[in-house]
Amino acid sequence: MGAGAEVMHQVVPLLESPYHRCVVKSVEVIEEVVAVAPAPVQLAASPKAVVEVAVEVSDLKLKRSIAESSVSAEPLQFVPSIRSGSFADIGPRRDMEDEHIRIDDLSAHVGSLLMFSAPSAFYGVFDGHGGSDAAAYMKNHAMKLFFEDAEFPQTSQEDEMFAESVEDSVRKAFLRADLALSDDSVINRSSGTTALTALVLGRQLLVANAGDCRAVLCRKGVAVEMSKDHRPTYDAERQRVIASGGYIEDGYLNGVLSVTRALGDWDMKLPHGSPSPLIAEPEICWTTLTEDDEFLIIGCDGIWDVMTSQHAVSTVRRGLRRHDDPERCARELAMEAKRLKTFDNLTVIVVCFVSELGGGSVPLEPAASNGRLRCCKSLSPEALSKLRRWLDSDE
Repeated sequence: MGAGAEVMHQVVPLLESPYHRCVVKSVEVIEEVVAVAPAPVQLAASPKAVVEVAVEVSDLKLKRSIAESSVSAEPLQFVPSIRSGSFADIGPRRDMEDEHIRIDDLSAHVGSLLMFSAPSAFYGVFDGHGGSDAAAYMKNHAMKLFFEDAEFPQTSQEDEMFAESVEDSVRKAFLRADLALSDDSVINRSSGTTALTALVLGRQLLVANAGDCRAVLCRKGVAVEMSKDHRPTYDAERQRVIASGGYIEDGYLNGVLSVTRALGDWDMKLPHGSPSPLIAEPEICWTTLTEDDEFLIIGCDGIWDVMTSQHAVSTVRRGLRRHDDPERCARELAMEAKRLKTFDNLTVIVVCFVSELGGGSVPLEPAASNGRLRCCKSLSPEALSKLRRWLDSDE
């Protein structure tokens, strides 16, 4: 019989007990079978052959065998392995108004000022309009606004209370940044910027967005949007704008701006404390990362104007499978947007959460086309002894 072929067998009933089927991939791991019926089985010549053995034991013996096993049934908790790459291009525009920040090790940047879960990382994309003043200010002052001047929560336990505290701190940082842009006399009052930040604390990912940048998570190859585009065409934003006294004209807020949330733009905002159609309040989205979460794409609207979230995820995923370089993937995604005739500046950050694509987070190809390979991790000394005697007698 050739290597890889299945061996036919018969099952011999043992005392009419309920049975549990285990399948062992090769003779090398056959010790993982709980018990074996003494039916004659012809083993394949190759150690790589697939041997399927039906075993019959009582529920009581199975439970006792599992209890005696030294193999833990508890799955290991996923820990993200952070690495990232970024790329920015002026595109077809005359001026570059995008800025971004990329920090893979947040603890190293804040030093002993704050204590974070490991790993910790921080990313931001700021898409300016009305000049680059506001976007450049955010890049230069992001660490101070979000961490140094913030009442960032300090705890070793990531519970619901901690999550609420982090969310509140990030929201206040956006509003603090908006006021700072108003108070800085050097910045043109018609200059503004959209802002999207992503914060990784241990297994927690928090995305905060004000504007039309977008964050998209790749979960086993499927695009999961972590933010909403704050544009007048977004129904929830349109209703909020109208309720606050604003209006939409030709797809623009008050006939002027293509976004409904932004930092700065103080020539369009009402005095401090007054409700305004244009706000800096971010929408925040949380998720707990698992081994299924492969990477995050953060991009300005120059990317999303010409491609869907799934298109971007598929493009980056193919790149990572080829060369496993997030920096190169960011550039390839921007070049794809240029090929599709984007009209805007281009900024992309790709953040990987696994050491390499094709590892633990990516489903491997099945070892057999029939998909029946399974493995039992419980074995009692008595079952092992019976198995060895059976193998010896079969030779």
